[in-house]
Amino acid sequence: MGNPSLARRERRDLCDTALALGEDAPTLCGDWTAKDLVTHLLVRENRPLGAAGIAVPVLSGLTERDMAQVGRHDFGVLVERLRRPRFTPYALPPVDRLLNTLEYFVHHEDLRRAQPDWEPRALDQRDQSRLWSAIRVAGRGLVRPAGVPVQIRRSDTGATAVLRRGDDPVVVTGLPSELVMFLFGRDRFRSLDFSGPADRIAALKRSELGI
Repeated sequence: MGNPSLARRERRDLCDTALALGEDAPTLCGDWTAKDLVTHLLVRENRPLGAAGIAVPVLSGLTERDMAQVGRHDFGVLVERLRRPRFTPYALPPVDRLLNTLEYFVHHEDLRRAQPDWEPRALDQRDQSRLWSAIRVAGRGLVRPAGVPVQIRRSDTGATAVLRRGDDPVVVTGLPSELVMFLFGRDRFRSLDFSGPADRIAALKRSELGI
C-alpha cells in the first residue's frame, strides 16, 4: 500500500502521544486537555453541525453540545476511534491530505510542545516540503489579522512564498514545520528569523494569527 501520507502518520502519532501523556495532559489550545483535543477532532470529522460551529461563531453552541456528548466516553475509546476513522469525507485520501495534513501536524505539536521538555522533531525534507506546500496556501488566510505584507522563506532550501502582498514586507525565515506553528498562532517555535520594518514585525507578532 506504500507509505502512509503525512496526515495519516500524524493522526497515528498524535494518538500514540495522547495515550502516552494521558487524558489530563495540557495542550497549547488554551485550557484544553489531551481529552478535549481528541474530542474536538472527533467532532470535527463525525458531527457535521458541531463541526460547523468550529468555524461559525453563531453555531458554537452546537459544537459545545457535541463536545460534551462525545467527551462522556472513555479516553482510550475516543483515541482508538480517532486512530481508525469511520467512512467520512475526511477518510478519502485526497480530502485527508488537503484538510488533515496541517490539522493533525499542528495538534500533534500542541500536545508535544505543551510539555516542559519538548524539542522540535527532525522531519525529513519530504515532510517539510509537504508542510511547505500546505502552508503556502493556508498561510494567506492565517496572516490576514496582522494587516501587513508577509513573506515566508524556507531556511533549508531558500524557497519563498508571498502570503500577503505589499511593499516592505515582513519576511519570516525558518523550517516549514516552525513556520506552520507560528502562523497557526502558537508561541512555542524555534529558530525563526524576522526581517523587515520593525513596526510591521511587531504588528505580526502581536496579532492573533491562525483560525
